[in-house]
Amino acid sequence: MLINPATAVLIEIDVQNDFCPSYTRSSGEQVPPGALAVEKGDEVVEPLNLLALSFAASGARVLATADWHPRWHVSFAAAHPGKNVGETVDLPGTGSQALWPDHCVQGTWGANFHEKLDLRPVSLIIRKGFRLSLDSYSAFFENDRRTPTGLEGYLRSLGITTVFLGGLATDYCVLYSALDAAALGFTTLVLSDAIRGVGFPAGSVEAALDRMKSAGITLTPSTGIVMGV
Repeated sequence: MLINPATAVLIEIDVQNDFCPSYTRSSGEQVPPGALAVEKGDEVVEPLNLLALSFAASGARVLATADWHPRWHVSFAAAHPGKNVGETVDLPGTGSQALWPDHCVQGTWGANFHEKLDLRPVSLIIRKGFRLSLDSYSAFFENDRRTPTGLEGYLRSLGITTVFLGGLATDYCVLYSALDAAALGFTTLVLSDAIRGVGFPAGSVEAALDRMKSAGITLTPSTGIVMGV
């Protein structure tokens, strides 16, 4: 697949410590799993790094997103007395909200990017979910579906027409980012070898892939992408 670097962007979705499992540093030190670790979530790092270097070398843009939650964020079960992780609550303006463990809290280790993710090609980081009472799965809109992150305007200003997405997690932030990108008119491709899912509830990963395909989103391996000049 030959890509025009002037009109393409790679967006690395939420490759943060709290979404990654335990791994061993080169020093031999064992890094603990994140608060909301996705099984094999760290496997997205290598394909993203390789593709990001290819994008940057050709002059194409590479962006990253990150959950950036305040303490007692509305998505945390701990913020809702009597509620547990895995339950849902109904919120004004956003509807059903899944409740998660505290994760990606601003300024903490868990909110940092995975230490093996190469940020040198990244020219912009979009922080999302930083409003106390509003969650954000998509890189484009908060969960009220009205509040923009600013990403769309940024991409339009650069003449971007094609969006590649990879990262975490398939069934949440990757899914909603991809659906929004397609709905906004961008040619949208999701990197099949650079995504991993939460799998909650059961079947959510398979359902997410089906939704993306139904929306006209292309699933493609990163290894088949060649940048033009």
